[in-house]
Amino acid sequence: MVARITASKSMRAILYYNENKVDQAKARMILASGFAGYAQKLDRQQKLNRFSHLLRLKPNVKTNAVHITLNFHSKEKLADGKLQQIGMEYMERIGFGEQPFLVYRHLDAAHTHMHIVTTNITPQGQRMDLHNIGAEKSEAARKGIEIEFDLVRAENKKEHVSPKIKKAEFKKVKYGHLPTKRAISNVLTSVNRDYKFTSLAEYNAALGCFNVMAIRGEPESAMFERKGLMYSVIDAKGRQVGVPIKASAFYIKPTLRNLEKRFAGHNEKRKAYKPDLKKRIDKLFTPYRSVTRKRFINDAEKQGIAVMFRQNENGQVFGVTYVDHKQKCVFNGSDLGKYYSAKAIMERLASQTKPASLLQPLLRAAKRIGPIEANLSASPSTSQPSLLEDLLAPAQQDPSGGIPKRKKKKKRQQQVTI
Repeated sequence: MVARITASKSMRAILYYNENKVDQAKARMILASGFAGYAQKLDRQQKLNRFSHLLRLKPNVKTNAVHITLNFHSKEKLADGKLQQIGMEYMERIGFGEQPFLVYRHLDAAHTHMHIVTTNITPQGQRMDLHNIGAEKSEAARKGIEIEFDLVRAENKKEHVSPKIKKAEFKKVKYGHLPTKRAISNVLTSVNRDYKFTSLAEYNAALGCFNVMAIRGEPESAMFERKGLMYSVIDAKGRQVGVPIKASAFYIKPTLRNLEKRFAGHNEKRKAYKPDLKKRIDKLFTPYRSVTRKRFINDAEKQGIAVMFRQNENGQVFGVTYVDHKQKCVFNGSDLGKYYSAKAIMERLASQTKPASLLQPLLRAAKRIGPIEANLSASPSTSQPSLLEDLLAPAQQDPSGGIPKRKKKKKRQQQVTI
Protein backbone atom coordinates (compact mmCIF):
# COMPACT_ATOMS: atom_id res chain seq x y z
CA MET A 1 0.00 0.00 0.00
CA VAL A 2 1.18 3.51 -0.81
CA ALA A 3 -0.21 6.53 1.07
CA ARG A 4 0.05 10.18 0.07
CA ILE A 5 -1.15 13.16 2.12
CA THR A 6 -1.66 16.57 0.49
CA ALA A 7 -2.59 19.74 2.39
CA SER A 8 -4.56 22.39 0.51
CA LYS A 9 -6.08 25.83 0.95
CA SER A 10 -9.27 24.92 -0.90
CA MET A 11 -11.68 22.42 0.61
CA ARG A 12 -14.12 23.18 -2.19
CA ALA A 13 -11.62 22.15 -4.88
CA ILE A 14 -10.74 18.84 -3.20
CA LEU A 15 -14.34 17.91 -2.45
CA TYR A 16 -15.65 18.89 -5.88
CA TYR A 17 -12.83 16.99 -7.60
CA ASN A 18 -14.04 13.75 -6.02
CA GLU A 19 -17.73 14.60 -6.47
CA ASN A 20 -17.16 15.30 -10.17
CA LYS A 21 -15.54 11.87 -10.50
CA VAL A 22 -18.73 10.40 -9.01
CA ASP A 23 -20.86 12.34 -11.51
CA GLN A 24 -18.72 10.95 -14.34
CA ALA A 25 -19.15 7.38 -13.00
CA LYS A 26 -15.38 7.26 -12.39
CA ALA A 27 -15.72 7.03 -8.59
CA ARG A 28 -18.23 6.28 -5.85
CA MET A 29 -18.41 7.33 -2.22
CA ILE A 30 -18.11 4.29 0.04
CA LEU A 31 -17.84 5.86 3.50
CA ALA A 32 -18.86 9.02 5.36
CA SER A 33 -17.64 9.32 8.93
CA GLY A 34 -18.80 12.13 11.22
CA PHE A 35 -21.77 13.14 9.06
CA ALA A 36 -25.31 13.22 10.42
CA GLY A 37 -27.86 11.13 8.60
CA TYR A 38 -27.35 9.09 5.45
CA ALA A 39 -24.44 10.83 3.74
CA GLN A 40 -25.13 9.26 0.32
CA LYS A 41 -28.31 11.33 0.16
CA LEU A 42 -26.47 14.60 0.85
CA ASP A 43 -25.54 16.78 -2.10
CA ARG A 44 -22.10 18.28 -2.53
CA GLN A 45 -23.08 21.62 -1.01
CA GLN A 46 -24.35 19.98 2.16
CA LYS A 47 -21.10 18.02 2.44
CA LEU A 48 -19.11 21.21 1.95
CA ASN A 49 -21.16 22.96 4.64
CA ARG A 50 -20.17 20.25 7.16
CA PHE A 51 -16.50 21.00 6.60
CA SER A 52 -17.01 24.77 6.31
CA HIS A 53 -18.55 24.84 9.79
CA LEU A 54 -15.24 23.60 11.23
CA LEU A 55 -13.14 25.89 9.06
CA ARG A 56 -14.95 28.94 10.45
CA LEU A 57 -13.86 27.94 13.96
CA LYS A 58 -10.25 28.77 13.04
CA PRO A 59 -10.42 31.33 10.21
CA ASN A 60 -6.76 32.39 10.51
CA VAL A 61 -5.61 28.92 9.32
CA LYS A 62 -5.31 29.05 5.55
CA THR A 63 -4.15 25.49 4.82
CA ASN A 64 -7.07 23.61 6.33
CA ALA A 65 -8.06 20.92 3.81
CA VAL A 66 -6.50 17.46 3.69
CA HIS A 67 -6.58 15.08 0.72
CA ILE A 68 -5.27 11.53 1.24
CA THR A 69 -4.84 8.81 -1.39
CA LEU A 70 -4.31 5.14 -0.58
CA ASN A 71 -3.06 3.03 -3.52
CA PHE A 72 -2.97 -0.76 -3.56
CA HIS A 73 -1.12 -3.29 -5.66
CA SER A 74 -2.63 -4.19 -9.02
CA LYS A 75 -3.15 -7.84 -8.05
CA GLU A 76 -5.18 -6.87 -4.95
CA LYS A 77 -8.91 -6.86 -5.72
CA LEU A 78 -10.43 -5.40 -2.55
CA ALA A 79 -14.16 -5.17 -1.86
CA ASP A 80 -15.75 -1.93 -0.67
CA GLY A 81 -16.19 -3.38 2.81
CA LYS A 82 -12.47 -4.10 3.14
CA LEU A 83 -11.62 -0.60 1.88
CA GLN A 84 -13.97 0.92 4.47
CA GLN A 85 -12.15 -0.94 7.23
CA ILE A 86 -8.75 0.10 5.90
CA GLY A 87 -9.85 3.72 5.58
CA MET A 88 -11.16 3.91 9.14
CA GLU A 89 -8.09 2.14 10.55
CA TYR A 90 -5.71 4.44 8.68
CA MET A 91 -7.46 7.62 9.85
CA GLU A 92 -7.45 6.33 13.41
CA ARG A 93 -3.72 5.60 13.31
CA ILE A 94 -2.76 9.04 12.00
CA GLY A 95 -4.91 10.77 14.62
CA PHE A 96 -7.86 11.78 12.40
CA GLY A 97 -10.32 9.17 13.63
CA GLU A 98 -12.59 11.76 15.32
CA GLN A 99 -12.54 14.13 12.34
CA PRO A 100 -15.34 14.07 9.74
CA PHE A 101 -14.11 12.49 6.52
CA LEU A 102 -15.39 11.12 3.22
CA VAL A 103 -13.93 8.10 1.43
CA TYR A 104 -14.23 7.71 -2.34
CA ARG A 105 -13.28 4.63 -4.33
CA HIS A 106 -11.90 5.78 -7.72
CA LEU A 107 -12.41 3.62 -10.80
CA ASP A 108 -10.21 5.48 -13.32
CA ALA A 109 -7.08 3.33 -13.00
CA ALA A 110 -6.22 -0.35 -13.31
CA HIS A 111 -5.19 -0.65 -9.66
CA THR A 112 -7.45 -0.26 -6.62
CA HIS A 113 -7.18 3.11 -4.91
CA MET A 114 -9.25 5.44 -2.78
CA HIS A 115 -9.32 9.13 -1.85
CA ILE A 116 -10.10 10.55 1.59
CA VAL A 117 -11.28 14.13 2.16
CA THR A 118 -11.06 15.71 5.62
CA THR A 119 -9.92 18.81 7.51
CA ASN A 120 -7.30 19.47 10.19
CA ILE A 121 -9.57 21.83 12.19
CA THR A 122 -11.12 20.05 15.18
CA PRO A 123 -14.64 20.62 16.61
CA GLN A 124 -12.87 22.45 19.46
CA GLY A 125 -11.44 24.96 17.01
CA GLN A 126 -7.86 23.66 17.23
CA ARG A 127 -5.51 23.15 14.32
CA MET A 128 -4.00 19.67 13.95
CA ASP A 129 -0.33 19.84 13.01
CA LEU A 130 0.39 18.42 9.55
CA HIS A 131 4.13 19.04 9.58
CA ASN A 132 6.02 15.84 8.75
CA ILE A 133 2.87 13.78 9.27
CA GLY A 134 3.90 11.51 6.40
CA ALA A 135 7.14 10.32 8.00
CA GLU A 136 6.03 10.42 11.63
CA LYS A 137 2.52 8.94 11.42
CA SER A 138 1.51 7.84 7.94
CA GLU A 139 4.47 5.51 7.36
CA ALA A 140 3.88 3.67 10.63
CA ALA A 141 0.15 3.45 9.90
CA ARG A 142 0.80 2.10 6.41
CA LYS A 143 3.15 -0.62 7.60
CA GLY A 144 0.81 -1.67 10.37
CA ILE A 145 -2.18 -1.88 8.02
CA GLU A 146 -0.20 -3.93 5.50
CA ILE A 147 0.43 -6.52 8.18
CA GLU A 148 -3.07 -6.43 9.70
CA PHE A 149 -4.89 -6.76 6.36
CA ASP A 150 -2.26 -8.95 4.66
CA LEU A 151 -1.52 -6.47 1.87
CA VAL A 152 1.40 -6.32 -0.56
CA ARG A 153 4.08 -4.28 1.14
CA ALA A 154 5.19 -1.06 -0.50
CA GLU A 155 8.86 -2.00 -0.06
CA ASN A 156 8.31 -4.98 -2.37
CA LYS A 157 6.21 -3.22 -4.99
CA LYS A 158 9.00 -3.24 -7.57
CA GLU A 159 9.10 -7.03 -7.42
CA HIS A 160 5.36 -7.31 -8.07
CA VAL A 161 4.76 -4.62 -10.69
CA SER A 162 2.47 -5.93 -13.38
CA PRO A 163 4.01 -5.58 -16.87
CA LYS A 164 0.64 -4.49 -18.22
CA ILE A 165 0.34 -1.69 -15.68
CA LYS A 166 3.91 -0.56 -16.28
CA LYS A 167 3.39 -0.50 -20.02
CA ALA A 168 0.13 1.42 -19.74
CA GLU A 169 1.70 4.06 -17.52
CA PHE A 170 4.18 5.04 -20.21
CA LYS A 171 2.00 4.50 -23.24
CA LYS A 172 2.02 7.20 -25.90
CA VAL A 173 -1.19 9.17 -26.26
CA LYS A 174 -3.13 8.51 -29.45
CA TYR A 175 -5.71 11.15 -30.17
CA GLY A 176 -9.24 9.79 -29.97
CA HIS A 177 -8.40 6.53 -28.17
CA LEU A 178 -9.23 8.05 -24.76
CA PRO A 179 -10.88 11.31 -23.67
CA THR A 180 -8.24 13.98 -24.32
CA LYS A 181 -8.17 15.37 -20.79
CA ARG A 182 -7.87 11.94 -19.23
CA ALA A 183 -5.11 10.85 -21.63
CA ILE A 184 -3.06 14.02 -21.01
CA SER A 185 -3.67 13.82 -17.27
CA ASN A 186 -2.23 10.29 -17.13
CA VAL A 187 0.98 11.48 -18.80
CA LEU A 188 1.25 14.63 -16.67
CA THR A 189 0.84 12.65 -13.47
CA SER A 190 3.55 10.12 -14.42
CA VAL A 191 6.08 12.65 -15.75
CA ASN A 192 5.65 15.12 -12.88
CA ARG A 193 5.86 12.35 -10.31
CA ASP A 194 8.79 10.37 -11.71
CA TYR A 195 10.99 12.49 -13.99
CA LYS A 196 13.64 15.06 -13.06
CA PHE A 197 13.92 18.10 -15.35
CA THR A 198 15.29 21.63 -14.90
CA SER A 199 13.61 23.71 -17.61
CA LEU A 200 10.45 23.92 -19.65
CA ALA A 201 12.36 22.62 -22.68
CA GLU A 202 13.50 19.51 -20.76
CA TYR A 203 9.98 19.06 -19.39
CA ASN A 204 8.62 19.18 -22.93
CA ALA A 205 11.23 16.66 -24.05
CA ALA A 206 9.90 14.17 -21.49
CA LEU A 207 6.27 14.92 -22.37
CA GLY A 208 7.06 14.59 -26.07
CA CYS A 209 8.04 10.97 -25.55
CA PHE A 210 4.36 10.34 -24.78
CA ASN A 211 2.90 12.65 -27.47
CA VAL A 212 2.04 15.54 -25.16
CA MET A 213 3.31 19.14 -25.29
CA ALA A 214 3.19 22.09 -22.89
CA ILE A 215 2.40 25.42 -24.61
CA ARG A 216 3.60 28.70 -23.14
CA GLY A 217 1.51 30.96 -25.35
CA GLU A 218 2.29 34.27 -27.02
CA PRO A 219 4.63 36.64 -25.09
CA GLU A 220 1.91 39.32 -25.04
CA SER A 221 -0.75 36.98 -23.64
CA ALA A 222 -1.98 37.00 -20.05
CA MET A 223 -1.17 33.29 -19.74
CA PHE A 224 2.47 33.97 -20.66
CA GLU A 225 2.79 36.81 -18.15
CA ARG A 226 1.19 34.77 -15.35
CA LYS A 227 3.34 31.73 -16.18
CA GLY A 228 0.42 29.53 -17.01
CA LEU A 229 0.53 26.67 -19.53
CA MET A 230 -1.75 24.81 -21.88
CA TYR A 231 -1.35 21.15 -22.80
CA SER A 232 -2.04 19.52 -26.14
CA VAL A 233 -1.79 16.10 -27.75
CA ILE A 234 0.75 15.97 -30.61
CA ASP A 235 1.21 13.55 -33.48
CA ALA A 236 4.36 11.69 -34.54
CA LYS A 237 5.66 14.82 -36.30
CA GLY A 238 5.18 17.05 -33.26
CA ARG A 239 2.09 18.84 -34.59
CA GLN A 240 -0.74 19.79 -32.24
CA VAL A 241 -3.90 17.69 -32.45
CA GLY A 242 -7.21 18.70 -30.94
CA VAL A 243 -8.00 21.56 -28.55
CA PRO A 244 -5.38 22.47 -25.89
CA ILE A 245 -6.41 22.29 -22.22
CA LYS A 246 -5.36 24.79 -19.52
CA ALA A 247 -3.04 23.59 -16.76
CA SER A 248 -5.52 24.80 -14.13
CA ALA A 249 -8.02 22.21 -15.41
CA PHE A 250 -5.79 19.36 -14.18
CA TYR A 251 -5.76 18.28 -10.56
CA ILE A 252 -1.97 18.62 -10.12
CA LYS A 253 -2.03 22.20 -11.55
CA PRO A 254 1.14 21.89 -13.69
CA THR A 255 1.59 25.61 -14.44
CA LEU A 256 5.03 26.99 -15.25
CA ARG A 257 5.05 28.85 -11.95
CA ASN A 258 4.61 25.57 -10.06
CA LEU A 259 7.11 23.73 -12.24
CA GLU A 260 9.80 26.36 -11.66
CA LYS A 261 9.63 25.67 -7.93
CA ARG A 262 10.93 22.17 -8.62
CA PHE A 263 13.68 22.92 -11.15
CA ALA A 264 16.46 23.60 -8.61
CA GLY A 265 15.66 20.49 -6.59
CA HIS A 266 15.60 18.33 -9.72
CA ASN A 267 19.01 19.66 -10.73
CA GLU A 268 20.53 18.32 -7.52
CA LYS A 269 18.69 14.99 -7.63
CA ARG A 270 19.70 14.13 -11.19
CA LYS A 271 23.45 14.71 -10.69
CA ALA A 272 23.93 11.21 -9.34
CA TYR A 273 22.67 9.71 -12.61
CA LYS A 274 25.02 11.56 -14.98
CA PRO A 275 27.90 9.01 -14.96
CA ASP A 276 25.65 6.08 -15.84
CA LEU A 277 23.99 7.94 -18.71
CA LYS A 278 27.33 9.09 -20.15
CA LYS A 279 28.67 5.55 -19.96
CA ARG A 280 25.66 4.16 -21.83
CA ILE A 281 25.98 6.82 -24.53
CA ASP A 282 29.70 6.06 -24.98
CA LYS A 283 28.95 2.38 -25.51
CA LEU A 284 26.95 3.28 -28.60
CA PHE A 285 30.17 4.43 -30.30
CA THR A 286 31.99 1.12 -30.71
CA PRO A 287 35.32 1.30 -32.63
CA TYR A 288 35.33 -0.04 -36.21
CA ARG A 289 31.54 0.16 -36.34
CA SER A 290 29.52 2.36 -38.65
CA VAL A 291 27.21 4.60 -36.59
CA THR A 292 24.81 6.83 -38.48
CA ARG A 293 22.53 9.36 -36.84
CA LYS A 294 19.50 7.11 -37.33
CA ARG A 295 21.33 4.08 -35.95
CA PHE A 296 22.53 6.10 -32.97
CA ILE A 297 18.96 7.15 -32.12
CA ASN A 298 17.60 3.59 -32.54
CA ASP A 299 20.39 1.98 -30.50
CA ALA A 300 19.95 4.59 -27.76
CA GLU A 301 16.24 3.81 -27.61
CA LYS A 302 17.08 0.15 -26.93
CA GLN A 303 19.12 1.36 -23.94
CA GLY A 304 16.15 3.34 -22.61
CA ILE A 305 17.44 6.70 -23.88
CA ALA A 306 15.40 9.00 -26.11
CA VAL A 307 17.73 11.23 -28.14
CA MET A 308 16.15 14.41 -29.52
CA PHE A 309 18.16 16.56 -31.93
CA ARG A 310 17.08 20.17 -32.39
CA GLN A 311 17.67 21.70 -35.80
CA ASN A 312 16.87 24.92 -37.65
CA GLU A 313 14.91 25.38 -40.86
CA ASN A 314 17.99 24.53 -42.91
CA GLY A 315 18.33 21.18 -41.16
CA GLN A 316 21.43 22.22 -39.20
CA VAL A 317 21.60 20.58 -35.75
CA PHE A 318 22.15 23.05 -32.93
CA GLY A 319 21.13 21.12 -29.83
CA VAL A 320 20.42 17.69 -28.36
CA THR A 321 18.40 16.49 -25.36
CA TYR A 322 18.57 13.08 -23.69
CA VAL A 323 15.56 11.60 -21.89
CA ASP A 324 16.77 8.72 -19.75
CA HIS A 325 13.74 6.52 -19.13
CA LYS A 326 15.80 4.14 -17.01
CA GLN A 327 16.83 6.75 -14.43
CA LYS A 328 13.86 9.08 -15.13
CA CYS A 329 16.12 12.08 -15.85
CA VAL A 330 16.26 14.66 -18.63
CA PHE A 331 19.56 16.31 -19.65
CA ASN A 332 20.49 18.90 -22.22
CA GLY A 333 23.59 17.64 -24.07
CA SER A 334 25.92 20.37 -22.76
CA ASP A 335 24.81 19.64 -19.17
CA LEU A 336 26.41 16.20 -19.45
CA GLY A 337 29.65 17.74 -20.72
CA LYS A 338 31.16 19.20 -23.87
CA TYR A 339 31.77 15.70 -25.26
CA TYR A 340 27.99 15.07 -25.30
CA SER A 341 26.83 18.33 -26.86
CA ALA A 342 25.13 18.36 -30.27
CA LYS A 343 28.31 19.51 -32.04
CA ALA A 344 30.46 16.82 -30.42
CA ILE A 345 27.92 14.06 -31.10
CA MET A 346 27.64 15.04 -34.77
CA GLU A 347 31.45 15.01 -35.06
CA ARG A 348 31.63 11.58 -33.43
CA LEU A 349 28.97 10.28 -35.81
CA ALA A 350 30.86 11.69 -38.79
CA SER A 351 34.13 10.11 -37.68
CA GLN A 352 32.51 6.68 -37.39
CA THR A 353 30.56 6.89 -40.63
CA LYS A 354 33.27 7.93 -43.13
CA PRO A 355 35.77 5.07 -42.59
CA ALA A 356 32.99 2.54 -42.94
CA SER A 357 31.82 4.12 -46.21
CA LEU A 358 35.34 3.90 -47.65
CA LEU A 359 35.51 0.19 -46.84
CA GLN A 360 32.26 -0.65 -48.60
CA PRO A 361 33.72 -0.90 -52.18
CA LEU A 362 36.51 -3.15 -50.91
CA LEU A 363 34.08 -5.39 -49.07
CA ARG A 364 31.90 -5.68 -52.17
CA ALA A 365 35.01 -6.59 -54.20
CA ALA A 366 35.85 -9.27 -51.67
CA LYS A 367 32.43 -10.85 -52.17
CA ARG A 368 32.95 -10.96 -55.95
CA ILE A 369 36.44 -12.45 -55.58
CA GLY A 370 35.18 -15.23 -53.29
CA PRO A 371 33.60 -17.38 -56.05
CA ILE A 372 36.69 -16.97 -58.30
CA GLU A 373 38.99 -18.28 -55.58
CA ALA A 374 36.63 -21.21 -55.03
CA ASN A 375 36.91 -22.18 -58.70
CA LEU A 376 40.71 -22.04 -58.53
CA SER A 377 40.94 -24.13 -55.39
CA ALA A 378 42.03 -27.20 -57.40
CA SER A 379 44.69 -25.28 -59.34
CA PRO A 380 48.42 -25.84 -58.60
CA SER A 381 48.70 -22.14 -57.87
CA THR A 382 46.44 -22.33 -54.79
CA SER A 383 49.46 -21.95 -52.56
CA GLN A 384 49.93 -18.42 -53.89
CA PRO A 385 48.28 -15.43 -52.14
CA SER A 386 44.67 -14.66 -53.10
CA LEU A 387 43.78 -11.65 -55.22
CA LEU A 388 42.21 -9.93 -52.18
CA GLU A 389 45.40 -10.47 -50.19
CA ASP A 390 47.37 -9.08 -53.13
CA LEU A 391 45.25 -5.95 -53.06
CA LEU A 392 45.60 -5.42 -49.32
CA ALA A 393 49.26 -6.46 -48.87
CA PRO A 394 52.03 -3.81 -49.19
CA ALA A 395 54.20 -3.97 -52.33
CA GLN A 396 57.19 -6.31 -52.00
CA GLN A 397 60.27 -4.42 -53.02
CA ASP A 398 63.75 -5.67 -53.88
CA PRO A 399 66.09 -5.54 -50.85
CA SER A 400 68.36 -3.25 -52.80
CA GLY A 401 65.55 -0.69 -53.03
CA GLY A 402 65.00 -1.18 -56.78
CA ILE A 403 61.76 -1.66 -58.63
CA PRO A 404 60.37 -5.19 -58.48
CA LYS A 405 61.42 -7.28 -61.48
CA ARG A 406 58.91 -7.95 -64.22
CA LYS A 407 60.19 -11.26 -65.58
CA LYS A 408 57.44 -11.84 -68.14
CA LYS A 409 57.77 -8.40 -69.69
CA LYS A 410 61.58 -8.69 -69.96
CA LYS A 411 61.28 -12.08 -71.66
CA ARG A 412 58.99 -10.67 -74.33
CA GLN A 413 61.46 -7.87 -75.06
CA GLN A 414 64.27 -10.45 -75.58
CA GLN A 415 62.15 -12.45 -78.03
CA VAL A 416 61.42 -9.34 -80.11
CA THR A 417 65.14 -8.51 -80.26
CA ILE A 418 66.02 -11.95 -81.55
